[in-house]
Amino acid sequence: MKATPILSVEGLSKRFGGVHALEQVSFELFPGEVLALAGDNGAGKSTLIKAISGVYRPDDGRILYKGEPVAFDNPRQARDLGIETIYQDLALADNLDIGANVFLGREPLRRLFGLLPALDRKRMRQEALQAIETLDIEIKRLDVPVRTLSGGQRQAVAIGRAIYWKAEILIMDEPTAALGVPEQRKVRALVEGLKEQKVGVIFISHNLGDIFAVADRILVLRRGIMAGIRRTADTDADEIVKLMVGG
Repeated sequence: MKATPILSVEGLSKRFGGVHALEQVSFELFPGEVLALAGDNGAGKSTLIKAISGVYRPDDGRILYKGEPVAFDNPRQARDLGIETIYQDLALADNLDIGANVFLGREPLRRLFGLLPALDRKRMRQEALQAIETLDIEIKRLDVPVRTLSGGQRQAVAIGRAIYWKAEILIMDEPTAALGVPEQRKVRALVEGLKEQKVGVIFISHNLGDIFAVADRILVLRRGIMAGIRRTADTDADEIVKLMVGG
């Protein structure tokens, strides 16, 4: 029996004035699958993920989540449904600790002396620790600002936040950019952990090594048009580059 896609994109198009940023893009994403988006700058990758995550409203086509059509007015609606996006800047508050970042904008409160509302920092740190531990990454102190963490640890905090809030689709925009080789390996391991938890991952990267290391399938965009989609096991870097440049 064929698996049911968690996300279906059907004929998605987006225009900015006379510029066709996306034109009739269609694909499916399955639970526990990593789908890579490949393409040169201006290929439409960012426009596509912003249409899926609620930043842009598509001009044509539709998005189905668990088989039901959805339309988002803003990213919060997508997040509430279970679609989280981690952009290159990670959207972390550098001066706050891990617990505060996991609960950023959704902080739990407790009653101080039974009367005054106050942030429940103990609960935030405890639950953040549980989220981080599911990713099998070690962070010795949870009470330090996230700016003191390594690049891989910061990625883990961003991913842990998505997991804590029950993300079923995680969009990762250039997660290994500006990381050293050991940190890149750690991010790849984090993606493998997401697959085991049956999270569907859309993985955007310019690094074909990362793509071939983690992706089950590769969708190639060229000038807003879908140039092809390939199973990673059935293709190689040469074919993907040819699809990207039109050779």
